[in-house]
Amino acid sequence: MNAVVTYVDGLDPLWREDYIRTVGPSILNKRFRDWGTLKYHFRGLDRFMPFIDKIHLVVARESQVPAWVNRETVNVVLHRDIIPAEYLPTFNSSMIEMFLHRIPGLSEQYLYFNDDMYTVAPCSEEDFFPEGVPSMGFSRSFLRGGDFRYLVFHSDSLARKAAGMRPGWRYVRPQHTASPMLKSVCDEVYSLVEKEILSSLSPLRTRANYNQYLFLDYMYYKGLARHRRLSNKHFSLAAASIGKICAFLRNPSTKMVCINDVQMSQEKFTACREALLRAFEDILPEKSRYER
Repeated sequence: MNAVVTYVDGLDPLWREDYIRTVGPSILNKRFRDWGTLKYHFRGLDRFMPFIDKIHLVVARESQVPAWVNRETVNVVLHRDIIPAEYLPTFNSSMIEMFLHRIPGLSEQYLYFNDDMYTVAPCSEEDFFPEGVPSMGFSRSFLRGGDFRYLVFHSDSLARKAAGMRPGWRYVRPQHTASPMLKSVCDEVYSLVEKEILSSLSPLRTRANYNQYLFLDYMYYKGLARHRRLSNKHFSLAAASIGKICAFLRNPSTKMVCINDVQMSQEKFTACREALLRAFEDILPEKSRYER
């Protein structure tokens, strides 16, 4: 089984040149800055998910790949390898998610991770694919306030269309954690609604986009995925102190954790980053097979 990880380093000068030339000089730090934790993401996969046989690291350009990455065990996938040239460059994670299933050599069953999702305790294939069926938490909601909730609703609506269902006011929202995917089903969904997907693409995320929930919702509606919550804890630095997050890492109560960035001063970011790196080094001190 493969893992797909999307990653961006907002300090890369070549990436920043692309961004400024395409979008403008105002870069939203919380969405693009690098916390230096990618190697611990990989160490967690190596230690706690031994069933993962390859990582596909999806980045905008070669200059985004950290020098420590072992190219013999990590397949570097550039945006141009999977996204049509006329839609590049892009800085929109939702748009990138529309094309992940096109990674050459991708396994039929795979797990998709954002780079702020970490594995902190032993996992098995059965956690994600019991009896070979993708499984995760699916909740239902009426609420659509805010851009992200609207994007979730929008993705659900297109999944319903692809599945031959009528539109509805309620929508499904998958759990925000590692996503168990089936490549063949993603191919199927894309072929059914390619026109809508291509017409929605934009360099930065907007309400008109779709995200990976399109594929998960379709699997759920077609009976190809089950509702069974994954063992995951979600932290936002807007609501949880860095001390609380680090204490969790050193004594986790779930198998995975997602740590969302927020707008903060450079001084606070530096302090939080140093504390987080110390905590990760405490629990994952050994180099993984994904590092040189």
